[in-house]
Amino acid sequence: MVWRHLAVGFLAAAVFCTAILASDLAGLRGLIFGSDQPWLGLGLLFFGLFITFGSVALGISLMTLRKDDKD
Repeated sequence: MVWRHLAVGFLAAAVFCTAILASDLAGLRGLIFGSDQPWLGLGLLFFGLFITFGSVALGISLMTLRKDDKD
């Protein structure tokens, strides 16, 4: 059960990051791909969102876990 929440958090982060890049929110896509090393900017953006969304989903899962749940 906890792993499913974490996977959903990672999926939500990937969708949100894709939406940011697709809409060029605040000029981030142009800034990242105009750089000499676009993989670095993409990596940092994805990593930060994965940590944030994954932690929120994992925290929600752990706080709603009952004592009798074994998963």
